[in-house]
Amino acid sequence: MSYDKELAAAKKAASLAARLCQKVQKVLLQSDVQSKNNRSPVTVADYGSQALVSFLLQQEFPAGFSLIAEEDSKDLRKDGAQEIVERITKLVNDSLTSDGSYSVTLSTEDVLKAIDSGKSEGGSEGRHWVLDPIDGTKGFLRGDQYAVALALLDRGKVVLGVLACPNLPLTCISGADRHSPNNEVGCLFFAEVGGGTYMQPLDGSSTVKVQVSAVENPEEASFFESYEAAHSMHDLSSLIAQKLGVKAPPVRMDSQVKYGALSRGDGAIYIRLPRKGYREKIWDHAAGSIVVSEAGGVVTDAAGNPLDFSRGRYLDLDTGIIVTNQKLMPSLFKAVRESLEEKALSL
Repeated sequence: MSYDKELAAAKKAASLAARLCQKVQKVLLQSDVQSKNNRSPVTVADYGSQALVSFLLQQEFPAGFSLIAEEDSKDLRKDGAQEIVERITKLVNDSLTSDGSYSVTLSTEDVLKAIDSGKSEGGSEGRHWVLDPIDGTKGFLRGDQYAVALALLDRGKVVLGVLACPNLPLTCISGADRHSPNNEVGCLFFAEVGGGTYMQPLDGSSTVKVQVSAVENPEEASFFESYEAAHSMHDLSSLIAQKLGVKAPPVRMDSQVKYGALSRGDGAIYIRLPRKGYREKIWDHAAGSIVVSEAGGVVTDAAGNPLDFSRGRYLDLDTGIIVTNQKLMPSLFKAVRESLEEKALSL
């Protein structure tokens, strides 16, 4: 089955949302940051991105629309939030006007409803869009890496994914040059099941097919891990790297940008082993996982099982997530299991 129409709509929605985010990041003001209960900052751009993607997808696919997304409008409906809601609404309307395809002006209530349409529980039946409107809000606030991550589930399987990465250089990154000011930045990665993974600049010009690194020797492999210590135990990652003989220091980056960078061969390994009690949300991995697997990579949990997106809003999995190419997976898997066992014994 072809998902070409859905992929075209997803690329457009994610690109427009990324432009909205870029605009906000340029003029990041203190009042733009609201704090969520779990202390993860939420920005005007976060809500604006979700409202915009939700509205655009509903315009294209109104029948049986289902969206699983990170935000809801609860905090925006509280007293004192009116000014922020108006700013979000203006941002969304400006984005729609700049695109030119939609002659419509949304009210603040339209925007709040669009945000709230992301409350679907997902599951193994039917189709569900999966959105992280800004994956890596802390990276966004630091002026660093973040992504708009959008995927489509069909009967519990990820069938397409789009990652818009506004601050990722178009050329290969390494630990040393990922902040280089000379690099042109802004990448859009997209993949459809059975169709491979492609990358293009966010402005939509030339598209190239990408492949994961072909490195076979672990000593030559570089690896990514989460910037946030809560998302990955850095001490465990360094033990795994030591077992593999990896020489290069880890590249720490926020968000699913790591999946995009890995899909084009910037690094060969991504390890995410969160602390006990952390539950992975499907919007943090759905788009990234298909972008890597369609580029020839392998994405599994720490027990070697494929990720199961059919169980609702969470990925209930064994310990963590490991991503690499097919040649390196056996040795990476062995190093992960040994390191986890050693850590368990030392507790």
